[in-house]
Amino acid sequence: MPELPEVEVVRRGLQRWVTGRTVDDVEVLHPRAVRRHPAGGVDFAARLAGIRFGPAMRRGKYLWVPLDDTSSSLLGHLGMSGQLLVQPQDAADEKHLRVRIRFDDSLGTELRFVDQRTFGGLSLHDNTPDGVPDTIAHIARDPLDPEFDDAAFHTALRLRRTTVKRALLDQSLISGVGNIYADEALWRAKLHYDRPTATLTRPKSAELLGHVREVMNEALEQGGTSFDSLYVNVNGESGYFDRSLDAYGREDEPCHRCGTPMRRRAWMNRSSYFCPRCQRPPRDAG
Repeated sequence: MPELPEVEVVRRGLQRWVTGRTVDDVEVLHPRAVRRHPAGGVDFAARLAGIRFGPAMRRGKYLWVPLDDTSSSLLGHLGMSGQLLVQPQDAADEKHLRVRIRFDDSLGTELRFVDQRTFGGLSLHDNTPDGVPDTIAHIARDPLDPEFDDAAFHTALRLRRTTVKRALLDQSLISGVGNIYADEALWRAKLHYDRPTATLTRPKSAELLGHVREVMNEALEQGGTSFDSLYVNVNGESGYFDRSLDAYGREDEPCHRCGTPMRRRAWMNRSSYFCPRCQRPPRDAG
C-alpha cells in the first residue's frame, strides 16, 4: 500500500495539474470506486459538475481537494492499487479505469482514477472547521507536517503500552508511516520492532522520529517506493526508492551496517525485516 512519500508525490502532481480547474462532467465506471459516497455514483457526479478544485491537500495517506465555494472536499484513498492519473483526453482508457473527471478548459487533459483491486476510492465529505474532511478528522498529523508535536508524540509513546512498530503504524498517533518506512526507520535507529515503547527515552524517541522524517524525505526525493507497476505518480512514473532500502525486503542479505544477514519475521499478517545484531530483540521477543 502506498505510504506517505508516495501519496505526497501524487498530491504534488494534483497540485500542479488539477488545482484551479473547473469540472465539466464526471463518469463513474465502477460503483466500488465511490462506495464511500453513500448517495451513490449519480449524486457524486452531479455534485462535482461545475465545481472548481482548490489546492491539493494530504494528511498521512489520505488526499483531498477542497471544492471552492463549498464546505466540502473530494477525498481520495489509493488503497492497495489506486492511481490518480492526469491523461490526455484522447488517450486509451486504462483496463481498470473506475472514474473519469473532465474539465471545462482547453488544456486537453482529464483526471482518471484507476484501481485494479478496487480497495481505494473517491468520495465527497463535509469539512471540519480546520478544513479537513470530517471522515478523517481522527487521523493524526504526519511527521512532515510543520505542526506535528514532537513532545506530545514522545509522551504518547511512553503512555501507550505497546511496541514501537505498532506505535509507528497507529494512525491516531502518527499518520503516514507504513510497514516499509517503519522497518527502514527502526533499522536506522537500531531498534527492534518489538521494543516496548515505555522503554524509550526522550532522546531515543526523538532520534527515531528524526529517522522517520529522514527516510521519508529521501523517498520523496526519489519519487517514492515502487515494487510493481501499481504505484505511479500522476504521470504514470514509478518511484525508485526501493533501490535504496536498508531493511525492507532484504532477508538473508548482509546488513549495510555490520554485514550480518538480515532476517524476516511474520508480524501482524505482514513481515518485519531487521538486523539481529544491530537491532537486538528485547528479552521476551523472538
